[in-house]
Amino acid sequence: MAEALAGFRPARRTPAEPMPLAGALHRVPAAPVTAPHALPGFARSTVDGYAVRAADTYGVSDGLPGYLQLTGAVLMGPVVIGTEPAITVRPGAAVSMPTGGVLPSGADAVVMIEYTQQVMAGTIEVVRPVAPGEGVVRADEDAAPGAGLVPAGRPLRAQDLAMLAAAGVTTVPVHARPRVTVFSTGDEVVPPEAVTLRPGQLRDASAVALAAMVAEAGGEPVPGGIVPDEPYALEAVLRGALPASDLIVISAGSSVGTRDETAGVVRRLGPPGIWCHGIAIRPGKPTLLAECDGVPVIGLPGNPRSALVVFRLLGVPLVRLVGGCTMPPPEPAVRARLARDLPSAAGRLDVVQVQVTGGVATPLFGLSALLSVLTAADGYVIIPEEATGLDAGTEVEVTIYR
Repeated sequence: MAEALAGFRPARRTPAEPMPLAGALHRVPAAPVTAPHALPGFARSTVDGYAVRAADTYGVSDGLPGYLQLTGAVLMGPVVIGTEPAITVRPGAAVSMPTGGVLPSGADAVVMIEYTQQVMAGTIEVVRPVAPGEGVVRADEDAAPGAGLVPAGRPLRAQDLAMLAAAGVTTVPVHARPRVTVFSTGDEVVPPEAVTLRPGQLRDASAVALAAMVAEAGGEPVPGGIVPDEPYALEAVLRGALPASDLIVISAGSSVGTRDETAGVVRRLGPPGIWCHGIAIRPGKPTLLAECDGVPVIGLPGNPRSALVVFRLLGVPLVRLVGGCTMPPPEPAVRARLARDLPSAAGRLDVVQVQVTGGVATPLFGLSALLSVLTAADGYVIIPEEATGLDAGTEVEVTIYR
């Protein structure tokens, strides 16, 4: 499993497209974005108070206050913002400052108004010293010209959009959303809207969930429909989907059996072909990974629960990778103690669904065909391949479903 995750790295990446900030949330920058100029662009006050020369406040205290001549005030407003005030702070002087006001020439600090008082007209008393730079944001403190604002490969967050807007960057080159075509296969599979089921028939439970996971990962799901258990039919639809797909997902077509021709069909689609067919993971052992004419292909197990577990671990990272995401956001997780022993076999990665209550993770068990195990779970625990099980009371990391 670890080798499959690390080794299967298709080179395909979606192209870049310009995106206004209003639509850029969670999109993946195709290139780093740098500051076109210094931010905020001028030295400004971070507090209400007085602009001073810091040296004029050294040694002052409540018991030994200092006195400075008030020589003017910096006002806020469109005429002042972004321009240097005409006032100059000379030795022994102070200038009244609002939060966000432009620091006048000669000043190197702002003393908070709470540590001052006007003792007479034109004179303020200062009872606390300030150091150079205190109460001030430098002109390039947020970003120097040419400094990186957002990196390539990390989905844009709300705070990233704020930084770009502050820099006047209104359009970002982002990777196009990867088009992920999802097929279901099987003569027994019918659409979810089927009102009645004949014996042996199953509604397609995987496709809608896989499409949702694709969308959560930043992709654009494309429904491929249900394909019967007929190799030529499957090959025809897969060949038709290749040119317009960045990734193809085949649900219910990778179990080992006499009627399963998925691997043979995928092998004929184009080089380099199948990367692996069968992964040491439970549930989901018969997973298939391939690359056909530059398009990654994932063959998932037939049981919906197995398919969704495998796609979360293998498919979601692939969707992100093809979409240019090299720094995916961390999955939410909590630490909890196991309520009971969890057996496992060395050399196999086990994914166990759990409920978490009061810091205790209770494993949920059931056949791989049972979706109710997934819907009842708060998250899952992974038993690593080298382990032979986990004892009750072991502290584990639970990856939480969003």
